[in-house]
Amino acid sequence: MRTVDLSDLDSVRTFAAGLDGVDVLINNAGVMAVPHTLSKQGYELQLAVNHLAHFALTGLLLDRLTAGADPRVVTVSSVLHKNGHLDFDDPRGEHRYRATAAYDNSKLANAVFGLELHRRLTAAGSSVRSVLAHPGYAATGLQARVQPGLYRTLLTRLGNPLLAVSADQGARPIVHAATAPDVEGGQFIGPTGLAQMRGAPGPVHLAPRATDPAVGARLWKVSENLTAVFYPQHDLGRGSGHRTPPPTRG
Repeated sequence: MRTVDLSDLDSVRTFAAGLDGVDVLINNAGVMAVPHTLSKQGYELQLAVNHLAHFALTGLLLDRLTAGADPRVVTVSSVLHKNGHLDFDDPRGEHRYRATAAYDNSKLANAVFGLELHRRLTAAGSSVRSVLAHPGYAATGLQARVQPGLYRTLLTRLGNPLLAVSADQGARPIVHAATAPDVEGGQFIGPTGLAQMRGAPGPVHLAPRATDPAVGARLWKVSENLTAVFYPQHDLGRGSGHRTPPPTRG
């Protein structure tokens, strides 16, 4: 077993350099609604861990993924991505930081990245599939690490016991995205039950704000600049135009 500190891009580079063959990369690790903190490189922690580290790791491993069997990148977002907003001018989170909003923003960044990666892989004729997924409302223990306050109390004392599914059930959409033969690049896989909180895994809708190719291209460029990880060797650096993702059902 190997470990990586996603709050440190140097650790991400060291981790990626030590891996050999990779068939599936699941960008799943994250932090949620933490007090304002900066990563080692000086970026707001939730943006750094939840998005920038995964952007960097994907780029650093893409050569090995391309050589894999049925290669996929699964980027785990959240149903809360629909509440997010991307502030490209404030990677340090210095302007009116709110812990829960910063989490939603990072999950929107996951969704925008996963779909933009799909566009670029498709345009380059790559065999790698970029798929998005979210677990629904799963009691994974993440909520207990939220910044203390009313939000954490509501999650841990009311939301988790009454609404959440188990961690194993929450993993089903992610495993489905990583392994099901009928999953297509660009799809968003999540629970298909009420409000996408629970139910059998299947394609669900992304919020419109996550599907704008211009936003995807801008996030890509900003992420390259912040991480110093570039994808031109895979013919992905120039973008893909305005390709439409495959249809989904909600």
